Parts: sequence; C-alpha cells; structure tokens
Amino acid sequence: MKKFLKNNWFICTMLIGIILGCLIGWLWPDFGSKIEFLGTIFINMMFCVVVPMVFCSISSAIANMKSVKRAGKVLGATVVTFLCTALIASVIMYVVCRIFPVVTGKYEIAEGEVGATLGVTDMIVNFFTKPDFIELFSRRAILPLVVAAIIFGFGIQMAGGPETKTAQLLSDITNCIMKTVKIITYYAPIGFLGFFASLVATYGPELIGDYSRTLIIYYVLSFVYLFASSPLYARFGGGKGAAKIMFKNLFKPAAVAFGTCSSVATIPTNMEVAQETGISKEVSEIVLPMGATMHMDGSAMSAIIKVAFLFGIFGLDFGAGKAILAIIVAVFSSVAMSGVPGGGGTGELVLCTIFFPDQLAVAYPIALALGNLVDPPATMVNAAGDYVVSFIVSRFADGKDWLQKQIASK
Repeated sequence: MKKFLKNNWFICTMLIGIILGCLIGWLWPDFGSKIEFLGTIFINMMFCVVVPMVFCSISSAIANMKSVKRAGKVLGATVVTFLCTALIASVIMYVVCRIFPVVTGKYEIAEGEVGATLGVTDMIVNFFTKPDFIELFSRRAILPLVVAAIIFGFGIQMAGGPETKTAQLLSDITNCIMKTVKIITYYAPIGFLGFFASLVATYGPELIGDYSRTLIIYYVLSFVYLFASSPLYARFGGGKGAAKIMFKNLFKPAAVAFGTCSSVATIPTNMEVAQETGISKEVSEIVLPMGATMHMDGSAMSAIIKVAFLFGIFGLDFGAGKAILAIIVAVFSSVAMSGVPGGGGTGELVLCTIFFPDQLAVAYPIALALGNLVDPPATMVNAAGDYVVSFIVSRFADGKDWLQKQIASK
C-alpha cells in the first residue's frame, strides 16, 4: 500500500482535489464560483511554462540523438507496428464513444465561441507556419511551434548534434523547465479543486456524472482492448500457440505498469518476460526501450475520449470528418510526442488548440484532468502492449515460424 501511494500520490491528491471541488460546487455553488481563481492561477502558470517547454524539449530531444540514421528491418517494423496499433486503438475508442456517448448532460458555453472549422488549405498553412516569428511563442500556435522545434532540432543535428553547445544548452534548459513544471504540479490539487468547484457551480452536478461515465468507459475499454487485442497480435506475430504463451507472461508487465504508471519502469519486467518467451535480444532490446516512449495505444485512446468529452461539453457533434482529424492527431501525439518530456500535456494542448482555440482556458484543464485520471490503465495498455508488439516485430525480423523454432530448441 505504501509503495502504491508513493508511486501514485499525485493522482490520489489530484483526485481528492477534484472530488472536493465537485462537492463544493454542488453543495455551495456560490462559494464554488468565488474560488475559481484557485484554478485560474494553476492554468495561467501551466500556459506560461508549456510554450518554452514544448520548444526546448522537442528540439533538445532531436538535437541530442546519437544518430538520425536508424535504418534496418527491426526498427522499420517496430515504428510501423506502433503506428498501426495506435491507429486501431484510436478507431476502436471513437466507435465506442459513438455507441456510448461520454456526455449526456446539456451545457451552455461559458466562455467565447467555438469557431467554425477552417478550410483544408488554411488548416495546412496554420499547421506549419505563422507569419511572424513572435507569433510562434504563443499557446495558440502550439502546432507551428512543434514544427519549428522539430526543424530547429534537425538543424542542430546537421551542425554537430550532441557535440554542439546549443544542444547541451537546450538539454540543460529542458531539465530546468521540467523541474519548474514539477514545482507547479505540487499546486495542481488546489488548482483543480477551484477549477472543478467553479465548473460544477456553473454547469451543475450532471458534470460529475459525465466525468464518472467517461472514466468508467475508458477503464473498461482499456482492459477489454488489452486482453482482446493481445492474443490477436500475438497470434499474428508468433503463429499457433503464441497467444497461450503470451497470456502466461502478460499479467506481470500489466500489473507493474498499472501500479507504477510508468512505461520506463516496466522495461525490466518486459525484458524478463521477453527472454522467457524466446524473443531474440536483437528484437527485445530495440522494441521494448522504444516502446516505452513510442508505443502508446492507451494514450491514443485517451486522446480520442478527451476530444469526445469536450465535444459533448460544448454541445458539438463529434462527426466522421472531425474524427479523422482527431485520430490523426491522437496517433501523432501519442507516438511522436510521447518520448518528449511533458509530451502528454503537449498532445492535450495540440488537441485543444485544433478543436477549441477560443476555449483553451476551459478545454485544456478538463483534458489535463482526464489525462491524469486515466493514466493507470493507459500506461497498462501502453507498456504491456510493448511485450505483445515484440511478437509482431519478431515475425518480420526472424520469420513467421520464429516461436516454433524457439519451442523446438528447448
């Protein structure tokens, strides 16, 4: 119990803050409205730090890569598999959200207006660029900022990569910013108390029911997805008998991931079960470390349910057109940004700036809260899935009968 509380103290305290805030907003709505400033303080601090965090962390991650030439059969199969499984998970979550709407209450938008969807060409222009350099450094231009950070990071790579003083400086700045974010997160439970007290006071107690409904849908689907997709992936990767062998080893990494909420902390356990399964070191030593930062099916699912929840809150239809864009962003943010410090918060901000640019002060903290509350099952799907994906990569690296050969050699 002590170990669980040590690993999950932030989620527990934040959950307490949210519950107390909901109760205050429900039982004493006038007082709940008055303490909104507690949430505004947290939101403003996060908005101020997130822009330099995004730019420095992404450009630093690219600039400090040892090599940009990561070719080969194993690496290629790994990345493609990560993208495909994240796409499948996102589509499944969207279908579930259409069948079981996450929001059933009716809400009136309290701030701004949700603007009309941009045309395709305008969206492309706004995705990549801003007309003035100074406009990049704004929370409303997070996508162009990400693109600029990626380009700058590769520019540093061409100039010498990790050996350059710029790469070292960016790494140092990123580390300092992440410590600053950690300081701000200590205030998060109080901030969410004030924010949710105001939300419930404004929108009514039905918001509590919709939050609970969303969490139940996500938690249930996470377990269903893991235990339904894993045997299919294992069977495809390892052939006959693979699902049975996979199930014998799946529980251990799933339990570690759920308890620690850390894909990185699950790497040793995944390495252990991969070795017991007979997966080659050439595969496991690439797939599992990369999977800890890039294989994020659970994160892709959470991105979709956040967008679905926000669309419901703002009274909009989460139709097929918007869903396609949301799925693309979910896959991109879960796979491409997950290895970046603060990547989860960045992905949530990307989603909010695309769909709710004039509602960031409301949409972002809601998405941030949901992201933290679904972190245990999301990490379980992410990290336990790393072990399962190694079956698929082994098929392409060592042949479709690799598992049968391993069994025969024992």
